[in-house]
Amino acid sequence: MNNKFEALKAEDSGEEEEETFRPAPIPGEGEHPLQYNYALWFSRKSQTNKTVRYDQNLKFIASFASVEQFWNIYSYIVRPGDMSGHVDYHLFKEGIRPMWEDEANKHGGKWVIRLKKGLASRCWENLILAMLGEQFMVGEEICGAVISIRFQDDILSLWNRSNDPGIVSRIKDTLQRVLNLPPNTIMEYRAHTDSMKDNTSFRTTDHFKR
Repeated sequence: MNNKFEALKAEDSGEEEEETFRPAPIPGEGEHPLQYNYALWFSRKSQTNKTVRYDQNLKFIASFASVEQFWNIYSYIVRPGDMSGHVDYHLFKEGIRPMWEDEANKHGGKWVIRLKKGLASRCWENLILAMLGEQFMVGEEICGAVISIRFQDDILSLWNRSNDPGIVSRIKDTLQRVLNLPPNTIMEYRAHTDSMKDNTSFRTTDHFKR
């Protein structure tokens, strides 16, 4: 399957062309608007240049404001399970960059779920559809989601704004329901402040630490 978007093509070819962020278009007549606008990002760890910073690897793909716009984008990108190497998709609310340091993220954290190979595409689709459909019922807490394709297993994460125990627990319950995970699936919650302390010199190491 071919990618439609230049950000993905540039990464696949080894080029360092940066795709500039563009706001989501206004929903067209008859379209179903989402509660929030979203932006889809892509990153691939460089195998040749070890000095590339994390934010330099982030490539904007597209943004959308309606159900129809989302499916128009989603139908033209390769599913996570069909990708290889050290790559990530990031789907975040428009205006929030998929970085710990972003104002919306820095006081929150993320649920991290390790997936056996073969589950990435199904779990990613179930998660982002639940997120777009506001199934988590935690107000504005949800910031975005990431799927990280790795060599031995894949990693799914859902980012939120605060570390309130009640909210964190409610998000976990919804995650377990919408993903229908096997009983032995490993789930871990990580506060972004802890991640930043553990990785104060991080800019070139494994993206999973993000």
